[in-house]
Amino acid sequence: METAIAIGRDELVERCKRGDSLAYSELYNKYAKAMFNTSLRIVNSVGDAEDVLQESFIDAFKHLDDFRYNSTFGAWLKRIVINKSISLLRKKKLKMVDIDSATMTDLSEYEAVDETAFQYKVDEVRNAIQRLPDGYRAVVSLYLLEEIPQEEIGKMLGISHNTVRTQYHRAKQKLMQILKEGGLS
Repeated sequence: METAIAIGRDELVERCKRGDSLAYSELYNKYAKAMFNTSLRIVNSVGDAEDVLQESFIDAFKHLDDFRYNSTFGAWLKRIVINKSISLLRKKKLKMVDIDSATMTDLSEYEAVDETAFQYKVDEVRNAIQRLPDGYRAVVSLYLLEEIPQEEIGKMLGISHNTVRTQYHRAKQKLMQILKEGGLS
């Protein structure tokens, strides 16, 4: 039996739908910082994150009548921001090798990583994530920070679930290397 969760109407969104220009500004101010941070974690460039933010709000406002409260407005907007961030990475030729089509030659990459070693200070980890190559950073940001399942990340990025798992594993190893070297730049 499927459980439906009722999402209440957001008065700010409803005011925007009625054309209240002040409401658009309030809605932007309410979500801009969080959406900027989401994009920045994925694209790793302030300028690109600002562009993604603006494009996302333009699209959201343009398609506001399509918003049906199947989720919160924030979740709907976040999905737009994530998709636009990923599209930007694709345009910049995000480098990921599909593991299903690649030949595995170096199995030393797959040694066990001590999960407890990931208990570093938040600032050090954020800095290390920013220093990851685009593909690794995208997977880590989407999986760890945005809590998107690996299968869905694969669909979003157009790669297999195995590739996502491999990218995530390699990213953890690279994070450990960065953190062991001092983490902060």
